[in-house]
Amino acid sequence: MDVFDKLTVLTDSAKYDVACTSSGVDRAGDKSGLGSAVAAGICHSFSADGRCVSLLKVLLTNFCIYDCQYCVNRSSNDVRRAAFTPRELADLTIQFYRRNYIEGLFLSSAVIQSPDYTMEQMIKALELLRGEYRFRGYIHAKTIPGADEALVTRLGLLADRLSVNIELPSESSLRALAPDKTRSSILLPMRRVSEKAQESKAELALYRGAPKFAPAGQSTQMIVGASPESDLQILRLTEGLYQKFSLKRVFFSAYIPVSNNKLLPAIGTKPPLLREHRLYQADWLLRFYKFSANEILSEETPDFDPFLDPKCNWALHNMQFFPVDINIANYETLVRVPGIGPKSAMRILQARSVGSLDFADLKRIGVVLKRAQYFIVCRGFGKGLRAGREETARALLDPGAFTFGVEQTSLFAPPQLKTLFAARQGGILPVNTIEKEVSACIAAKM
Repeated sequence: MDVFDKLTVLTDSAKYDVACTSSGVDRAGDKSGLGSAVAAGICHSFSADGRCVSLLKVLLTNFCIYDCQYCVNRSSNDVRRAAFTPRELADLTIQFYRRNYIEGLFLSSAVIQSPDYTMEQMIKALELLRGEYRFRGYIHAKTIPGADEALVTRLGLLADRLSVNIELPSESSLRALAPDKTRSSILLPMRRVSEKAQESKAELALYRGAPKFAPAGQSTQMIVGASPESDLQILRLTEGLYQKFSLKRVFFSAYIPVSNNKLLPAIGTKPPLLREHRLYQADWLLRFYKFSANEILSEETPDFDPFLDPKCNWALHNMQFFPVDINIANYETLVRVPGIGPKSAMRILQARSVGSLDFADLKRIGVVLKRAQYFIVCRGFGKGLRAGREETARALLDPGAFTFGVEQTSLFAPPQLKTLFAARQGGILPVNTIEKEVSACIAAKM
């Protein structure tokens, strides 16, 4: 098998790895090396000078000794197999870079022979890139659970970002679907990366020339929809990972059925894209709005509402906190108002230092008044908008929820809505009729 045949196999096998993040590293190019890295410049993102840049996302090999039932590369699956040598992978990356196809590398791998052997091969490829080719572009490498700590350290000194995939949200699901892996084998390298990154920062504070360990931090990926955990369980785990290991990102990957295992959704089942979307919205609330997982969801409502984004859903179920007076509320209160984000909250604080704000001022600032008007008071709007529960719920409906597909939405919908969506699929009912019924159901739960 020639190199480009291997590339075809191993880039296709890598598509299940999520890499939709910017690099998080600024490193200028110079005459001594090849390439550069821009903090907002990886995965079809735009750099500061307007360039759209991308990376080569590929596996070192898809030969695997593990038989994880949710994985297309599991040992029992009959798929085409291939493996790069470290030299082939390094040469290919440089050829693609010189042709201006890529500006970075996302390297992962199945486990061939053993975790240590796999990591050694990945390290050899990166050593060729950083050493022989003097490649200064962005590199994101996946750490193999179970590998020796010394190998994790070596990999972190070569890559800009490391990631260790948490895979599934609970240990029981991991035992059932990936018996060769354990939660401890995943969390130990994650902790090691976190500790080593802190040590590296301390060394750099003392000596500018100290080697940098994974300067863009670490991330992880979690498969959603392959196991029975609730959204609340997933969100609590996400919150814990941020707090314990200082992760830059937790990525969620809607499970695409690739196995006939009875413990998994059947092949042909649509991936839960709406659920994935809601988890990303909630993740944003955890990281930038200072919500806690137990505020966003609860034991009584452990799953996301498919028709409302998590922030709007929280607001509707906590009306005792509203209306908020725009002219006196602090930042933490402002960002909890639907229609007000971190940037508009800061603009409100800056603008009201000059004078009190009215509706026109809020519109100029960028507040989404279609949503915010139900939750605020301001100059000239002292009593707020007195709307019924159903009208408020309808104004906050997420129009995207009606585009993700009937089957997925019906997993969460009350029984009467399943009938409505089935009718909509058959062309019997218009969307606005469904929206009215959805609004009534949401209002009844408020």
